Amino acid sequence: MISELSISGLGVIDRATVELDPGLTVVTGETGAGKTMIITGLGMLLGQRSDAGAVRTGATRARVEGRVRVPEEHHAAVDEAGGELEDGELLVARQVTAQGRSRSWLSGAQVPMATCAALLEPLLTIHGQSEQVRLSQPERQRALLDRAAGEAVAKPMVRYRTAWQRRRTVVAELTELTEAARERAREVDLLQFGLNEIEQVDPQPGEDATLAAEARRLQDVDDLRADAQRGVLALAGDDDDPTSGALSAVSVAEKAIADLADRDPAAGSLLDAVRRIRIDLADAAAETSQYLDQLEADPARLETITGRRAELTGLTRKYGDTVDEVLAWARDQAVRLDSLLGSDERISLLSKEADALDAELAELAAVITTARREAADRVAAEVSQELTALAMPRARLAFEVTPAEELGPYGGDRVELMFAANTGAEPRPIGKVASGGELSRVRLALEVVLAATDHDQTYVFDEIDAGVGGAVAVEIGRRLARLAERCQVIVVTHLAQVAAFGDRHLVVTKTDDGSITTSGIHPVGEAERPAELARMMAGLDASDAALDHARELLREAGR
Repeated sequence: MISELSISGLGVIDRATVELDPGLTVVTGETGAGKTMIITGLGMLLGQRSDAGAVRTGATRARVEGRVRVPEEHHAAVDEAGGELEDGELLVARQVTAQGRSRSWLSGAQVPMATCAALLEPLLTIHGQSEQVRLSQPERQRALLDRAAGEAVAKPMVRYRTAWQRRRTVVAELTELTEAARERAREVDLLQFGLNEIEQVDPQPGEDATLAAEARRLQDVDDLRADAQRGVLALAGDDDDPTSGALSAVSVAEKAIADLADRDPAAGSLLDAVRRIRIDLADAAAETSQYLDQLEADPARLETITGRRAELTGLTRKYGDTVDEVLAWARDQAVRLDSLLGSDERISLLSKEADALDAELAELAAVITTARREAADRVAAEVSQELTALAMPRARLAFEVTPAEELGPYGGDRVELMFAANTGAEPRPIGKVASGGELSRVRLALEVVLAATDHDQTYVFDEIDAGVGGAVAVEIGRRLARLAERCQVIVVTHLAQVAAFGDRHLVVTKTDDGSITTSGIHPVGEAERPAELARMMAGLDASDAALDHARELLREAGR
């Protein structure tokens, strides 16, 4: 429910704030006074298109603020959107600048316009010219019928929508896997060939580097022997002249320093150092001699290594620069191969799940169809009664529920609202045969019937009484009052017969200083209502006859 609406700089309204109560609020005023600016302002909060043309002449911006009482079941949505409730009320604002830039606020914080609209749409419905167009749309007609069916459709629809979304996901993945089957088969063949080739060669970590070093040693064995032999001679001398090696020279030095240490104990550290050198030289000479003994030419081994390296090179040419990289590739592609081979199993599982979902959707769709048809018969009968009271006794309205070509996101039905205004006329789609005045009355009759379970909802009607008058206008007012027993109703009207049924009466007045027109919104007290209704009927200053007629209207309306 909207408890307060503030408008500034919008159309002919400079600045106005109105408090709105539960029940029926009627808005009246002279033609051109700006009554529809209230509708425009509420539409701005709902995210309807608004541009610089809405800004009042001379103003820099148009701004609308609404204080909305939010039912408890919608509090979570407010929290999720970042709004803050104060005593159960939410402050929503929309602004359009003279340059056409638009901004929205929720609890004082700027948010996308769609955020405010999403919060208000379940709470506020505006019936104007655009709603007449929407009433002709199949999706709108289906939504109306589902609303009439209530829980009978709403409960299975929750399960249906969940299954529908899951089926979309399953089918998308299944399609992707199926369409890629040929490419996947080619990749499987390539991976299996590569992994088999690597398995047959069976490379070991670091094997290429180890074999390369061994091959170099076998290929250079003669040069290595010559170098090793020179090293042995330099260290230990040869058999003909053992004193020619470094070891002999160090031994001579050791003896000399030993004699020195005998004479001077301070030279003991020198003797230890020389002895360590002699020992190291002896070890080096022995190891070099052993190395030399092991250096033997082995053509057979070299041939074996060459062949093995050729096998490894065949792998590194395809799968990596080194054997270690080849092994890493094999590990990664083995995982990939498992995934690809598992796709066929995945396809089978998805196909079974899709079949199960199809069966579930068909079952739920049948339940929804039954509920829709039951609701269609009931609503058609109730709306026909309302239309009879609205001076359309021969009008027939029916929701035609027929099977769709295939299941859709909201079931398996094609819902169309059919209408015939007169006896003998064949019911046809309402958007093709109903006039503007007929659409207005059908719309009101539908809302009166469908609002039986609605609470905390706000309905705004603009031009609901277009093209009618007299007794029909009285019945429109009566039905608006009935609707207002359950919901908040705001109606902009030019008919006194409708205005008389209002629980609260607002009048929009305008003043003209010769250069610019300004409008304001003022509440009409009970004592002033007969005069305002008389003005609406007579169009002039209220006469005694007009006042009497106005009082009679108020008595008829129970006011």
